Amino acid sequence: MYRYALILPLMAAPALASEDIPDQYPQSVLYEKPVQVIPNVYSAIGATAPPTYENAGHNNNLSFIVTGDGVIVVNSGANYALSKALHDEIKTLTDQPVKLVINENGQGHAMLGNNYWTEQGIDILAHVDAAEEFEANSYQILEGMKGYARDNAEGTVAQGPTITFEDSYTIDMGEMHIEVLHLGPAHSPGDIQVWLPEQKLVIAGDIAFHERMPPIFADTCTSCWLETWETAFEPLGATYVIPGHGHPTNMPMVRKGTYDYLTYLRGKIGEHLENGGSLDDAYYVDQSPFAHLDTFEELATKNAGVVYAEMEFE
Repeated sequence: MYRYALILPLMAAPALASEDIPDQYPQSVLYEKPVQVIPNVYSAIGATAPPTYENAGHNNNLSFIVTGDGVIVVNSGANYALSKALHDEIKTLTDQPVKLVINENGQGHAMLGNNYWTEQGIDILAHVDAAEEFEANSYQILEGMKGYARDNAEGTVAQGPTITFEDSYTIDMGEMHIEVLHLGPAHSPGDIQVWLPEQKLVIAGDIAFHERMPPIFADTCTSCWLETWETAFEPLGATYVIPGHGHPTNMPMVRKGTYDYLTYLRGKIGEHLENGGSLDDAYYVDQSPFAHLDTFEELATKNAGVVYAEMEFE
C-alpha cells in the first residue's frame, strides 16, 4: 500500500504533462523538478511536446536511482546545461556521488549531455547499437539541438558511451539489484530497459508511451516492436513503469498507449493495402481514437506513411 501511495498522485494528474505548457520549473532548465516515484527512485518528467528553447530539449524523462552506495542516472539529457541542472537537483537530495549514467537509446535527448558526466569522471553505459547509431548521426543530432536550444547548448560536445553491452548488464550497487536489458527491437536501435526486479519497477525508455503519441521512424520495425512487447517487455510483470516520455504509470496504461496504438495503426494500414490504397491516401487513415495523445498533430500522418512503407512488402 505504501508504494502505491507514492505513485498514484502522479498517475492521477495527466493534465500536467500537456504539450501546451512550455515550462513547469522556470528556475531551472529542467522542465519539471524531479519527483520520487517509489523510495529511492526519482524522475524529472520532461515535456510531452517536441524539443523547444522553452523546454531546453527536456522532453524526455531523466531518472535516477539512489542505491545507498551511489547514484545511477538514466539519460544524460539533451545538452550540457540539462545534465548539470539534473546533477544539481541530485545533490540537493543525497550526498551519494553519481557513479554511472545509462543512455536509454542513441537519440540526442538520451546522449547529448554525456560530456558533462564524463567531465566528472563518470562512465556512460549504452547498448552497442545505440552507440553506433549516435556515432553515425552525432553531428546532425548536435547541430539540430543547437538550433532550438541556442545558449542552452553551450558546452555540449558529442560524446558517446564509454561502456557498451549487447544483451544485458547487471549492476549490484548498495541496496539495489539492477538489470539493464535489451529485450529486442522496438522504437529505435539499442533501446534498453532498466529493470528493478525487487521493486517491480521498470524505467522503460521508448518502448513504452502513454501520454504522447509514439513516433515511428523509417528504421522502426513495428511488428518487431509488438513481438518484443509480447514476449519480453510485458512478461517482466512490472507494477510501476517510468516511460521514456510522460508521467510514471503502470503496464495497462502504456499497453493502451503503445501496443494498442501500434496494433490499431497496423490494422488500418493493412485494410488500406488490401483495398489497393496508395501511399498518398495512407497518410489519412483514421487515427481518431488516439487523437487525445500529445504530438498527434505532428506525428499521426508521418506514422501512417512509415507503417505503409513497412507493411507494403511484408
